[in-house]
Amino acid sequence: MSHHKKMANMFLNGQEDEALQYLQTFQTPFDRMVAYENLLTPSMYHVGELWETNEISVADEHLATAICDFVLSQVDDLQSSSEQGKKVLLFGVEEEQHYLGLKMVASIFREKGWKVRYLGPNLPLSHALVQVNSFKPDVIGVSAALSYRLPTLKKVIESLMNLEWEPTILIGGRMAKKHDLTSFTSDRVFVMKDLHALQEWLEEDQRNINATSS
Repeated sequence: MSHHKKMANMFLNGQEDEALQYLQTFQTPFDRMVAYENLLTPSMYHVGELWETNEISVADEHLATAICDFVLSQVDDLQSSSEQGKKVLLFGVEEEQHYLGLKMVASIFREKGWKVRYLGPNLPLSHALVQVNSFKPDVIGVSAALSYRLPTLKKVIESLMNLEWEPTILIGGRMAKKHDLTSFTSDRVFVMKDLHALQEWLEEDQRNINATSS
């Protein structure tokens, strides 16, 4: 049995402690980005496929999501590097219910020392803007999964592009992985197809900071 299917079975069986231990020993030394991208994400995709083919119930899917959420929260509590002062705000567009990917992104940013404000899924634009204008993040990450939310995503991006301090905007979620969103990209808008792309973007951002400060 593959690693991600074994993890999915732990989620579906409510084995939170076993799942956490399995994640933490997935590779040595532990690398949360690799663990999230190569184990947690495919595990939850597998759970989603089982639900779509009626091999599990919606209650099973909710249990798996809750166990995965627990595992993510435990890993996120591990010691992170010292804060560098940059701020990121993350949310899912209105009617978007998926949030585990967003939590993984929040965890990666925290590990890199960013100050993170995670607003969760299904956030109407008007409410998001209240937090955006209060927090004034350097980067705003927006998540969407299904193609019929493209008009909503477009409206969100257009609104965020008008912010006076000109934050960088990152687009993620299943929509970024499965659809061509190049029409949305610009010098301030980047599409993150997966966590590896986010890692590369963060490393490039750090190189730019180092070059500026040297």
